Amino acid sequence: MSDTAHGITTGAVARRLGVSPTTVRSWDQRYGIGPAVRADGRHRRWSPADIAMLDEMCRLTASGVPPAEAARAARRARTSAEPAVPDATPDAPAAPARPRRPGPGGGLPLGDVRQEARGLARAAVRLDGPAVEGLLQEALAEHGLVTAWQEIMVPTLHAVGRKWESSEDRYVEVEHLLSWHISTALRRAAVTGPATASPAAPVVLACVPGEQHSLPLEALAAGLAERGLPTMMFGAAVPAEALDAAVRRSGPAAVALWSQTRSTAHHALARHVAGTAFGVRGARRTPVVLLAGPGWLGRPPAPGMVRPTGLPEAIGVISRLYGEPSAGAKE
Repeated sequence: MSDTAHGITTGAVARRLGVSPTTVRSWDQRYGIGPAVRADGRHRRWSPADIAMLDEMCRLTASGVPPAEAARAARRARTSAEPAVPDATPDAPAAPARPRRPGPGGGLPLGDVRQEARGLARAAVRLDGPAVEGLLQEALAEHGLVTAWQEIMVPTLHAVGRKWESSEDRYVEVEHLLSWHISTALRRAAVTGPATASPAAPVVLACVPGEQHSLPLEALAAGLAERGLPTMMFGAAVPAEALDAAVRRSGPAAVALWSQTRSTAHHALARHVAGTAFGVRGARRTPVVLLAGPGWLGRPPAPGMVRPTGLPEAIGVISRLYGEPSAGAKE
């Protein structure tokens, strides 16, 4: 008989619900939120009814109910959901069905997304930092940077943003926690990428003046590091004078300028960077400027500039500058 028939492991349950295995074991030990049956009398194996109980525990704690109280309610929910012994009277009325609760995702408007995004959302709403960190590491290891960013991190970030915008600034703490852990995971991925084989000109990554949204640039830095390409990250809201100095001093092959909204798009600065020449006389060159982000929409790119439609295309454009194939950017 398959393992599924006996129930699934604690690790599998944790991944499904967006909690850490340590949290699941702690709930079992402290509050009796454990499986009804254990394999060999010792190892936890979780049945669908057990998982539903844990799901209720997650929902209640995420809404602010103290863990002990949430555990009592979750245990009652499992008891009431268990099949009743058939009544001796054949005409006994059936018990009314319990109303269905919202699907997994911590109440966030996720839509049709990967299961990993739902688990990440649940962990973020619960403010479970260790679980968020673990889920992000698993996503990057299993799917690679591009897929993890586009199909897991971004949908969850957008769902959190939509939630707090529609709930009178509630869930701001969730967005801050999630953003911090995603930034940490991306920076870790950028640092642990393969070493650059040659001292080639770097890619300068910077947000335009007044632009604070740097996570997409951090994703690009991690994606380039994954391919062994050199980067130089300057982060959010880089002053024009500082960006000009950085470009002149580093002589980059490309400069990626991120703008989230049209109000921050600095077209004059982009033209200036694209026209900045460096190198020895007779072999002077200018960088390719990537107009990254939705803020640049509405105007066609000027000469020396490209406007990638997303992370895979941005990685592809830059890879070709270094003579690298771009197929890996479509993972």
